[in-house]
Amino acid sequence: MQSALHLIYPPQCVSCDAPTDTDFALCPECWRDTPFVSGLSCDLCGEPLPGEGDGSIVHCDACMTRQRPWKQGRSALLYRGNARRMILALKHGDRPELARSFAPWLARAAEDILQDGMLILPIPIHWTRRLKRRYNQAAELGRALSRETGLEHAPQALVRLRRTAMHDGMSVEDRFTNMDHAISAHPKHGAVLQDRDVLLLDDVMTSGATFHATAHAAIRAGAASVKVLSLARVARDA
Repeated sequence: MQSALHLIYPPQCVSCDAPTDTDFALCPECWRDTPFVSGLSCDLCGEPLPGEGDGSIVHCDACMTRQRPWKQGRSALLYRGNARRMILALKHGDRPELARSFAPWLARAAEDILQDGMLILPIPIHWTRRLKRRYNQAAELGRALSRETGLEHAPQALVRLRRTAMHDGMSVEDRFTNMDHAISAHPKHGAVLQDRDVLLLDDVMTSGATFHATAHAAIRAGAASVKVLSLARVARDA
């Protein structure tokens, strides 16, 4: 049946619709224009760092300046070029199916920080934004990553209490203030976090303010530990 479907609907690049060998893949041109994180990177947020690693743990300036409430962090992509275009399509272009393409990239990026029994916890969006978009892009990523890794997914464990302002144009400090006490455990579903190791997931990390607020909410709800994973990291040289 799959072969017959491919005759009617041949596989296409998820970015540009060019022919590909498999479903949910990139063509060679789009692959070359997609900036994957590789080499030395910050152990707390996944931002690429200059130089070559010698096996020691290194942190970026931002993570050395501000204490993070999570233990480790990874990112699959840099938020630029084709990565930015695809993430915007996922987030605002009504293309939740892209999460299936991103799941293997997320799993590879987080491979060394995943734990047996870990709970995938997507960052929640306010119900008004969900109503407008029809879905939470972080929850779509979490669902796809759960299928990829076999880890449990808890998209309802947290709730965003208020519609926070968009972070575009804000200073770093204003972003953290904007997210202060904006996220909490869900009164009915938050108990699943008790004594669990959590992988906090979102599409993009910039300052880390949203991850910061969400990690604190998970810890207040009883999470044993928190690690973070973003599909893309906004780097200072991006």
